[in-house]
Amino acid sequence: MFGCSNPITKETFLSFSPMAQHKSFYSSSVSNRPISLFNGLLLLASLLLLLGVFLPWAGSPLFPFPNRISSTSSSSLPSNWRDYSLSQAAAFVAKDGTVIVCAITYPFLPFLSNWLISVSRQKHQDKVLVIAEDYATLYKVNKKWPGHAVLIPPAHDSKTALKFGSPEFFNFTSRRPQHLLQLLELGYNVMFNDVDMVWMQDPFQYLEGSHDAYFTDDRTTIKPLNHSHDLPPPDQNGVTYVCSGIIFLRPKNGAKLLMKKWFEELQAGSKAYEGDQPAFNSALNKTAHQVDLYLLPQAAFPAGGLYFTNETWVEETKGKHVIIHNNYIIGYDNKMKRFHDFGLWLVDDHALEFPLGKLD
Repeated sequence: MFGCSNPITKETFLSFSPMAQHKSFYSSSVSNRPISLFNGLLLLASLLLLLGVFLPWAGSPLFPFPNRISSTSSSSLPSNWRDYSLSQAAAFVAKDGTVIVCAITYPFLPFLSNWLISVSRQKHQDKVLVIAEDYATLYKVNKKWPGHAVLIPPAHDSKTALKFGSPEFFNFTSRRPQHLLQLLELGYNVMFNDVDMVWMQDPFQYLEGSHDAYFTDDRTTIKPLNHSHDLPPPDQNGVTYVCSGIIFLRPKNGAKLLMKKWFEELQAGSKAYEGDQPAFNSALNKTAHQVDLYLLPQAAFPAGGLYFTNETWVEETKGKHVIIHNNYIIGYDNKMKRFHDFGLWLVDDHALEFPLGKLD
């Protein structure tokens, strides 16, 4: 079975257990001598001592990911990852009715790892579901972290990095509303993140009320700390700049309507859109009167064009930043360098803090 080590059968386990070794010793050397009550009690006490000593370690900082296969039994995992459906994957990772979703191709695995470290520090990693866009990603993630990746065909070529603005990039991002809608139809709260992000604090504390959809403004214009949580008004060209890289949705009719409209806008304007964000903004504006929307605070969820360029603002809002988005810059190497420059590249020094461990 892909993603799991060779199973230990009941017979194999018993052959290595202390009880089996104890039985073998007595049968070969003193088979005719009964075990005294004292020896039996001594053996029981030894086993209890071993359990008392070793089991607590599973939750200690020495074992930051003691349950790599989550709390669900590994026997519930499908035997073939190619047949692992989105509904199976969501059921496996969901906690408190919530799934945290990202979608990546193989070249961006280091960014997935970096994002996962930050998510893990906020103790939400068990909710994460990686939508793998190629089989190499599916197998790599599920081998190291069984059950946390799913592929929804068609699969992308794992060797090709997607270039922003290319038709391939558009096809990759345009599938997003369909995935999110399916999860909503299954009854889950869904948080979507791009993986060029770093969590500084727990974002769930900012999801106030019970709104249908939560989102962030992608503008670099500084807002007051007590700014409105309504959908930002369009500019003089009738355009809003809401970011599609971080979204939280509740399984309500308004959120489902927004995802359907987003998909419709993508299909209607595929030649005009670069990526999925303009279509998302169009969908927001067309459904605003039907959907309960909530704009997250700028100080907590700043655009990369603000956080990485306005040092004064960053200092004035220090301690308020929750998720940093490394956008407003194009290119794998450029994003990597900026994370390094700002001390937000965590992979090199903190490999043991996230579920995937060191990537080969």
